Amino acid sequence: MKKMLVVEDDDLSRKVLDRIFKSEYQIDYCFSGETFRQFIADNVYDVIIMDIALEGKEDGLVLTRELKSDPVHSKTPIVCFTAHALKRDKEAAMRAGVDTYIVKPVANNVLRERVAEMVEGGLRRGEREKG
Repeated sequence: MKKMLVVEDDDLSRKVLDRIFKSEYQIDYCFSGETFRQFIADNVYDVIIMDIALEGKEDGLVLTRELKSDPVHSKTPIVCFTAHALKRDKEAAMRAGVDTYIVKPVANNVLRERVAEMVEGGLRRGEREKG
């Protein structure tokens, strides 16, 4: 079974993501930079769903930059799934290294399809969506 890491501090969003993906993925959940590093140290994931706003001092963009600079995880697709809907938010996320950017709320099938594209190679690992 494929592995997914969900970096999300909102309970409702985690429940929705669980419902959408639990039949296809073994899912780990974390809500802050500290818990993120624990999971990344011990696992390799097929995809990471990353929110921008998180508990603690670091946001999802800081964690994305960190992940993309690590040779072990640099090709792991990162789906930014966030309520931050402004153009400048998307631009900042793309500069940080996310592979695709999805604004909440979104239809479940759209999210499922975008994640599948990332994992199965619709966007090859390391080839980011254009701004």
